[in-house]
Amino acid sequence: MKGFKDFIMRGNVMDLAVAVIIGGAFTAIVDALVAGIFNPIIAQLFQADNIANATVSIGAIDLGIGLVIAAVINFFLIAAIVYFCLILPVNALQKRGYQLKHGGPQPRPEAAPTETDLLAEIRDLLKAQRTA
Repeated sequence: MKGFKDFIMRGNVMDLAVAVIIGGAFTAIVDALVAGIFNPIIAQLFQADNIANATVSIGAIDLGIGLVIAAVINFFLIAAIVYFCLILPVNALQKRGYQLKHGGPQPRPEAAPTETDLLAEIRDLLKAQRTA
């Protein structure tokens, strides 16, 4: 039972559960926004009565561009809402919590060594090994 408790209490599992719940709630809001505001505007631009009927004709082919545009708008709205309503506030809270707990800003992580640095280190180790 301890292993299960450890698994459930890991940060990734909790983050995923919150993401699914919040994502479902935001999806309903964004879907309503897209269906009520953006879809009629897009349909009007293509002179269609419905977004599903918004097409672009190329020769004998009619492309349903309205549905694609609506899906792209839906994606960007969801991404923007998640970023501005969840990611930014949570990052600010974590930063503030670290400052309160440790009395100062979080130190910046050291830059990872570049490929050139690693190759030079390997070269130096091989030189040292040959001379020994």
